[in-house]
Amino acid sequence: MLKAFWILLKRDLLLALRRRSEVFTVLFFFMVVISLFPLGVGTEDKILKQIAPGVVWIAALLASTLALDRLFASDYLDGTLEQLSLTPQSFPVIVFAKMLAHWLLTGLPLVLIAPLVGLFYHLPTHSIWVMVLVLLLGTPVLSMIGAIGAALTLGLRGGGVLLSLLVLPLYLPVLVYGAGAIATSMVEGVSIEPYVMLLSAFVILAVIFSPWVTAAALRISQE
Repeated sequence: MLKAFWILLKRDLLLALRRRSEVFTVLFFFMVVISLFPLGVGTEDKILKQIAPGVVWIAALLASTLALDRLFASDYLDGTLEQLSLTPQSFPVIVFAKMLAHWLLTGLPLVLIAPLVGLFYHLPTHSIWVMVLVLLLGTPVLSMIGAIGAALTLGLRGGGVLLSLLVLPLYLPVLVYGAGAIATSMVEGVSIEPYVMLLSAFVILAVIFSPWVTAAALRISQE
């Protein structure tokens, strides 16, 4: 089972590297959204620090939805997904490998570029590292929730719009607690531990339940 997991993970990463434009599109969109807000609200340090937590998470949330409709679409169209569902290996484990590949290609680059965004918004060094931490915890949840939505809308006409309407409300808890952790880190004497613990709980719950729910949704979509 583990061998099948790593083989599928490697396969998805290699296929994505052949379509590098899709990976760079997510990163480019994230940077464009980050860059537009200072042009609209001003470049004063105080203003940028106040809006930075919300801007970063809104940009990450929107960027993560760009590649969701292609998460299962290509495998569905060429019949690979159906063959994967018929293998003796656990289908939820296979689905989790695809989720992990999606996060490595779309979520991890946002985490790595977060320090530059923090400097751009004049955040304190401590807040920058808090931003990296909460993005590291929150972006996998976005990928796993998004995978459920992608599975439910697989093969539907206009599925991309429906997918966005379906998953964006489910992203709100991650958005609220992720932005709250960054904002709280800029207040002296206030701990960010509750936010980190809640985001960690979201990750654990998503890892436990989302592969099974997504696998069930994919089976329904193929019928």
